[in-house]
Amino acid sequence: MKNKNLFQYILGSIIVVCFFAAFGFLIYRGDYQEEVSIVLGAIVGAFTAIVSYYFGSSKGSADKNDIINKKP
Repeated sequence: MKNKNLFQYILGSIIVVCFFAAFGFLIYRGDYQEEVSIVLGAIVGAFTAIVSYYFGSSKGSADKNDIINKKP
């Protein structure tokens, strides 16, 4: 695995854990209803972006670039 990919996975994991920790804190407190709705919307938006990348045309473009770069 390349160092760049490893860094992306670690950074992404840290961001996701912190995001859900903040979301859990807002739900636990119970008096931040509007903020919980905003955070939930952000989570859904991020999920949509991730699914679109890995199963959409961006993934095909990335695969194509990898094939082109591997040619001698």
